[in-house]
Amino acid sequence: MALTPSKINMFTFMNLPSAWWCGVRLKYIDDKKAMTTVKLKWMNQNPFKSMFWAVQGMAAELSTGALVMNEIQKSGKKVSMLVANNKATFTKKATGRINFTCEDGELIADAIQKTVDTGEGQTCWMKAVGVNQDGVEVSTFHFEWTVKVKG
Repeated sequence: MALTPSKINMFTFMNLPSAWWCGVRLKYIDDKKAMTTVKLKWMNQNPFKSMFWAVQGMAAELSTGALVMNEIQKSGKKVSMLVANNKATFTKKATGRINFTCEDGELIADAIQKTVDTGEGQTCWMKAVGVNQDGVEVSTFHFEWTVKVKG
């Protein structure tokens, strides 16, 4: 059964309440791409009236992590997933609605297939780009995901 935005958003509500209450939502997912959204509001702002960097990080991570979860489910195996590293660049003040898109579904699919085939842990860097409602890039996040078949 494929993952859907509503299933992931329910998962977020139950397991990642900070992201849920800050307004992070998955809007789209397929095998190659996932998109999350979050809107600036009082609860997730910094003192400069823009979105707190950590809220952007939660939305960016969910866009990559949803793809990881989707590929794990498709594999039919028990696979652990963990972020080992991340880095971010902020290029513009994040105000209004920010959409984060990750288009690295094929990269994580390859890593999960390799761990299933070999039993060895794999790593995969995935990128999420955040843009505002005008289409202007505000931040880019890179997450190094580690995946390994559970013994």
